[in-house]
Amino acid sequence: MTRGASFAALLAVCLSAACSPKADLLITHGMVWTGLSTGNPQPGAVAIRGGTILAVGDSATLARYVGRGTRVIDARGGLVAPGFADGHTHFISGGFQLASIDLRDAATPQEFVRRIKEYAARLRTGEWIQGGDWDHTLWRGAPLPRHDWIDSVTPNNPVWINRLDGHEGLANAAALKAAGITRDTPTPPGGEVLHDRDGSPTGIFKDQAEGLIERAIPDPTEEQTDSALARGLRHAASLGVTSTAYMSASWGALASFRRLERAGRLTMRAALYLPIESWRAVAETVRARGAGDDWVRIGGLKGFMDGSAGSRTAYFFEPYADSAGYFGLLQHPERDMRTWIGNADSAGLQIAVHAIGDRANAILLDIYDSVAKAHGPRDRRFRDEHSQHLRPQDVVRFGQIGVVASMQPYHAIDDGRWVEGRIGPVRIKSTYAFRTLLDTHAHLAFGSDWTVAPLDPILGIYAAVTRRTLDGKNPNGWVPEQKISVGEALQAYTAGNAYAVFAERQKGVLAPGYFADVVVVDRNLFSMPPESLNTAKVTVTIAGGKVVYSRP
Repeated sequence: MTRGASFAALLAVCLSAACSPKADLLITHGMVWTGLSTGNPQPGAVAIRGGTILAVGDSATLARYVGRGTRVIDARGGLVAPGFADGHTHFISGGFQLASIDLRDAATPQEFVRRIKEYAARLRTGEWIQGGDWDHTLWRGAPLPRHDWIDSVTPNNPVWINRLDGHEGLANAAALKAAGITRDTPTPPGGEVLHDRDGSPTGIFKDQAEGLIERAIPDPTEEQTDSALARGLRHAASLGVTSTAYMSASWGALASFRRLERAGRLTMRAALYLPIESWRAVAETVRARGAGDDWVRIGGLKGFMDGSAGSRTAYFFEPYADSAGYFGLLQHPERDMRTWIGNADSAGLQIAVHAIGDRANAILLDIYDSVAKAHGPRDRRFRDEHSQHLRPQDVVRFGQIGVVASMQPYHAIDDGRWVEGRIGPVRIKSTYAFRTLLDTHAHLAFGSDWTVAPLDPILGIYAAVTRRTLDGKNPNGWVPEQKISVGEALQAYTAGNAYAVFAERQKGVLAPGYFADVVVVDRNLFSMPPESLNTAKVTVTIAGGKVVYSRP
């Protein structure tokens, strides 16, 4: 046999099924959306081996990768897509909230008080009641709650329950006492404390003033924190979430993620963003020990420009339509934010800053632009967290400067119930401007802001595509010109989030060599009526090549 014939024979053998590497998992009979474009999915299969994608193609071709140990998952015509990423969560807080009091849908003040009473009755004396996520916009006249509503039903337990946006909370009399709050307690800059006519605190604290109460709350133990994280991970897996950017992380949270990773209990990748004020310590830690690994790493720094529209602390150029002469709050002086961002950028860290009002966003974009020009070209990927209310002239700057618009679509269908009353009919035209941002070449990274909104990415896709408000009053969409397609929304929940954390070469698409983070949905989202998208459910979640959730 000649050398050429021998090589040809060997090649034929190696191309046979017997020579093919065998998959650990094979997902068949799915509508596969790779995420490489926003176009429709195609019938096919995905092969997984050793934590990465082995192959993507039609089911017949990929049958060669099936061996004795291969687990075959039948997608039954459902959507097979890259695992969902949530670009903005408060993840461990979410885990605690899953086991805490739920006030999100308490539709009246009476229901609000009843739930607190029933919850308090199950606690030991002295235990704090936290969480809640109440929403006073559901109540007739939208009155803010007061501590005297709940003092009589919580005599033995301090209460600190937050509004769902996290920018204001209610403390009862026991909590006020524990924190040493009186009518003479000064309000910190960037915060607000509401008082009665006689000067007594009502129990409502906003933004930077929230720390007056929080300093009195005992820190959770490591065991409590790890339990909350584990609880959150189970919830995330059931929703197809395989990675997140954790936007309110602490050193304790970072330690908890690493403990669960070492124990083999981590089912989601996380980039953690620590407070921007601690930029020096973060820079020194990353320099000395590195940022982390593929599962847990320090993503960068998180700061705040302003508050929220729901708490009337978002910062605008024009006053609130329902609060004459009031423009909102800056949580920190502009000079401080400029200094922190400049120092953090000099240290090579990624920066993510919360900005909701149009003036807060404009100031942030100005700072980002000036810092980038002063420090020279670099792949920074500055992040604007929320990017909610924008002037038209500022929308185009995201693409021009290269700022990631990290947005939460569910907020649009929630806020759309009431926000026009706060800022009027003109400013809402460039609110949650998904379409215009994409059209002007901005990078979109979608998330939930959990626990501010539900963690479920499918609800976020539904919100971005339909913009149908939760009250049912906008069946054709609230500010409908800002709708986007299913493919565009999915891409913002996958490849867009991967780009936003510098991981676009590792995750966010289904392609050979990428992380085997995959979600299977029971239906093809692309062929469903848009108004039914919110009924789709995740059936299988795979993270790092392992099935971490399978729907019963």
